Amino acid sequence: MNYDYLVVGTGLFGAVFAHEMKKAGRSCLCIDKRENIGGNIYTKEEMGIQVHKYGAHIFHTSSRRVWDYVNQFAEFNHYINSPIAIYKNELYNMPFNMNTFSRLWSIRTPDEAMERIEEQRQKEAVLKPRNLEEQALSLVGRDVYEKLVKGYTEKQWGRDCRDLPAFIIKRLPVRFTYDNNYFTDRFQGIPIGGYTGIIEKLLEDIPVRLGISYRKFLADNAGRKEPDEFGTVLYTGMIDEYFDYQLGELQYRSLRFEEEYLADCDNYQGNAVVNYTEREVPFTRIIEHKHFEFGTGKGTVITREYPVNWKKGDEPYYPINDERNDTLFGLYQELAAKEGKVLFGGRLGQYRYYDMDKVIEAALDMAQAQIDKGR
Repeated sequence: MNYDYLVVGTGLFGAVFAHEMKKAGRSCLCIDKRENIGGNIYTKEEMGIQVHKYGAHIFHTSSRRVWDYVNQFAEFNHYINSPIAIYKNELYNMPFNMNTFSRLWSIRTPDEAMERIEEQRQKEAVLKPRNLEEQALSLVGRDVYEKLVKGYTEKQWGRDCRDLPAFIIKRLPVRFTYDNNYFTDRFQGIPIGGYTGIIEKLLEDIPVRLGISYRKFLADNAGRKEPDEFGTVLYTGMIDEYFDYQLGELQYRSLRFEEEYLADCDNYQGNAVVNYTEREVPFTRIIEHKHFEFGTGKGTVITREYPVNWKKGDEPYYPINDERNDTLFGLYQELAAKEGKVLFGGRLGQYRYYDMDKVIEAALDMAQAQIDKGR
């Protein structure tokens, strides 16, 4: 077969791009090293519950363009992300808001909360933060930092807050209202029936081959009597892996998921997302999947999420965008610019953390650029 595009990766970026190119009359072949489509937003029904197999994903956006686009492929419910944080035996609302401050300090008014935070900020007297700890103290003071920032952040990054750069938390969301809605975006929800259905519709009538890496595909294809041909490659995997790490490895954080199926429990924690902010608790959060779709059926499924050090061969989840890695990525971008008919997209191809709406936006923009280029 002759294809205009080989799309490497069937996550949101690759699927949106392939869909748009097919609409424009271009042919695509999609491959994925996993045995399932959807990348990290893959969901699977288990015990009648849509389980987010690679971590919780809550769709939110302020872009009408993106919201209208994604609603072509799914109906969204009205789920609002309102996580709970547990520190020792204390329970707090997230993000930091008046419910949080009332629980911390037994206060009721925004003025009291602002006064308490300012008092603690002044006590720390941090004028030029040199690390993440000092940055957090300069923003929210000692109480919020110690109970709700420090342990969670150290688990997430695998390093002491004093060894992390200050720019990681340029700001911390502090709201002086009794509002537990984590996001401020206008549109928010979970697709009814899970995210996999969106990807299936995006890739409808597009050939997909699963369980094969890009290198294996190239090797197998070259050995065939009549190999597939393609004009352009969209690569959504790790950009350093594409170049065989010739300039060195970019750094990532990975995750380990521990699922538990509880047939005799209908409601394990009463909320979809509960964060555990103590450093001593090895996981960062527990997800109870049925609450994303307001499930009331028998049984439940929970997932404990453990941040882990990434090593070659592991699944990379979070780019570590510090000075060293951003400089190295810049060098890989220079190699990519010389690569000819190869595009790099998504969080791994572009080495940045994307929310889902930004993934869709970037994929649409890249597809449109390709369409315009071919006119």
